[in-house]
Amino acid sequence: MSASGNLMDFLDEPFPDVGTYEDFHTIDWLREKSRDTDRHRKITSKSKESIWEFIKSLLDAWSGWVVMLLIGLLAGTLAGVIDLAVDWMTDLKEGVCLSAFWYSHEQCCWTSNETTFEDRDKCPLWQKWSELLLSQSEGASAYILNYLMYILWALLFAFLAVSLVRVFAPYACGSGIPEIKTILSGFIIRGYLGKWTLLIKTVTLVLVVSSGLSLGKEGPLVHVACCCGNFFSSLFSKYSKNEGKRREVLSAAAAAGVSVAFGAPIGGVLFSLEEVSYYFPLKTLWRSFFAALVAAFTLRSINPFGNSRLVLFYVEYHTPWYMAELFPFILLGVFGGLWGTVFTRCNIAWCRRRKTTRLGKYPVLEVIVVTAITAIIAYPNPYTRQSTSELISELFNDCGALESSQLCDYINDPNMTRPVDDIPDRPAGVGVYTAMWQLALALIFKIVITIFTFGMKIPSGLFIPSMAVGAMAGRMVGIGVEQLAYHHHDWIIFRNWCRPGADCVTPGLYAMVGAAACLGGVTRMTVSLVVIMFELTGGLEYIVPLMAAAVTSKWVADAFGKEGIYEAHIHLNGYPFLDVKDEFTHRTLATDVMRPRRGEPPLSVLTQDSMTVEDVETLIKETDYNGFPVVVSRDSERLIGFAQRRELILAIKNARQRQEGIVSNSIMYFTEEPPELPANSPHPLKLRRILNLSPFTVTDHTPMETVVDIFRKLGLRQCLVTRSGRLLGIITKKDVLRHMAQMANQDPESIMFN
Repeated sequence: MSASGNLMDFLDEPFPDVGTYEDFHTIDWLREKSRDTDRHRKITSKSKESIWEFIKSLLDAWSGWVVMLLIGLLAGTLAGVIDLAVDWMTDLKEGVCLSAFWYSHEQCCWTSNETTFEDRDKCPLWQKWSELLLSQSEGASAYILNYLMYILWALLFAFLAVSLVRVFAPYACGSGIPEIKTILSGFIIRGYLGKWTLLIKTVTLVLVVSSGLSLGKEGPLVHVACCCGNFFSSLFSKYSKNEGKRREVLSAAAAAGVSVAFGAPIGGVLFSLEEVSYYFPLKTLWRSFFAALVAAFTLRSINPFGNSRLVLFYVEYHTPWYMAELFPFILLGVFGGLWGTVFTRCNIAWCRRRKTTRLGKYPVLEVIVVTAITAIIAYPNPYTRQSTSELISELFNDCGALESSQLCDYINDPNMTRPVDDIPDRPAGVGVYTAMWQLALALIFKIVITIFTFGMKIPSGLFIPSMAVGAMAGRMVGIGVEQLAYHHHDWIIFRNWCRPGADCVTPGLYAMVGAAACLGGVTRMTVSLVVIMFELTGGLEYIVPLMAAAVTSKWVADAFGKEGIYEAHIHLNGYPFLDVKDEFTHRTLATDVMRPRRGEPPLSVLTQDSMTVEDVETLIKETDYNGFPVVVSRDSERLIGFAQRRELILAIKNARQRQEGIVSNSIMYFTEEPPELPANSPHPLKLRRILNLSPFTVTDHTPMETVVDIFRKLGLRQCLVTRSGRLLGIITKKDVLRHMAQMANQDPESIMFN
């Protein structure tokens, strides 16, 4: 055994799968950062050796920008295709274009020479199903046939969507944002950002939005963009072999997703920073900006909205807002906060019921039933029959002289000689009052049905339904204020800014503010929300009303509970997510949370040079811990380092295959020099390379407030508790989450994953 000191440390060369993580485990951020620093240092030193190595170092430096370019191009292309397909399939429920069946209603009438400006929605080339099948456009039989076709198409689209998700990609359901937040915090969910998920989510997103369900495509587009990010990062070893670096790419991809969802590149970057990302260095900010820019440019090149604009709901208001209007804007903020609270609580209660009862076993039936109810109730009301994006666009619109909407049916003064773009406030006509009733019914329907729709086993976004609820409430408030100002312009509050014959109240602006308030109430976004709203509409001068509504909405919603809908779904699913926004105010110590507790078996540890391969394999088999502390001996318990379970398994397996003389009773050692062994002993196994010699430690008297902060800011998986260098116990991320749940009087066992 004299030669044992010269034994090869076979781990000098990396072996397959070292440094990877198992499914439903948390990554070690510190180790990933350290590995990337080592890789970068190696590339820098090699780049001085030759021209080829220098070129390789340049390629490595530019690979991040190349990945961002590819993400932006693919995300923008997919979003454009989805928008075009949704337009066509939504119109397919009502009729078909005779000249080319793949044209939507609008495209069909663009190509017709017989379309007049007054009847621009009617052209001979576009036929409703009753005209095609019965040669009738009016009457009871025509209405019933159109009604039935609308329901049948909706059911077909929804059935196809839920079947594809269930059979091919179960991870394609839902919004995706709660899971993206969890993945970006360091959790591993294999397959969630895979190629199948990308394909199925893209296809089913078109189907569910076209079915008329109370869903949006904006949230799921973030998931789609992150799938693109995951795909392209797997092509570059810099990202595929480092989970920490991969998450930087995914943060930028999330920004690109919001950029193409709303046509809001700056809002996308802020959304990623404020709402989704866990770790967001300055370099990621620049790259997110670039990815969002490329994605927005690609979408603009495709021009899916046909208006040569990137924004979804472009508005042109011709009047400023007045200080007195801040009061109704703040009231809309209060409504948004209350709606956000009610929706979150009701939706979570329903989703919990779905998980814990037999209802969850029949996802296809649930989708079919909700689709049928939605289609049956939605068709008679023009505001629920049309797609939600069209509805919001109509609610945001200002009433110009050429508008044909019911909402613009005002009584005109025949003596009016004003220019077209400065139409004064007028008394509401019959159409406006009819629209108010229909909007009120549509609002109640949207509020109720969205609670049951969000969270089903299909792709489901919440941005657009939330905005629709707020826009309907806002438009009604706006019309109310407008009519009040018209009929009582001599009141003191209106006297200064509302003269007879002047255009002083813009109902569309109230719809915009209401939409922002409700979206803020549900998601608890603030800065990114305001930027998205003004990018979305082009209404830059209305930032103050939007800010007032967003802040009020957040305050009101936070008064009833700090959780937004995404955080609530994270907790419902039991993901180990430590929210940076949560405050820990309890006065507990590390010793109160660490394992083992009093009465529990002692901590499972490895000794530095006295355990055999068989001892370690037995320990691994009998426990399910992610890793084991390494101590000098069981008597001293002095801490040496920490060994990961997965790397121990891989190291032993590779040693048996590649190193001669390694048997079950071989001694495993973590020191530089092998231990003194009898002459006839088998070869020892050196595993110092897999040992983390600087595990994060705290003392037993460290306040839990500090421990929680350390876990959040460093993204730790576990932390060892010592006293004078002697190991006392361990605190894992799951222990921290359990303790926080316990302190908040919640079920500590609701954290499901390791």
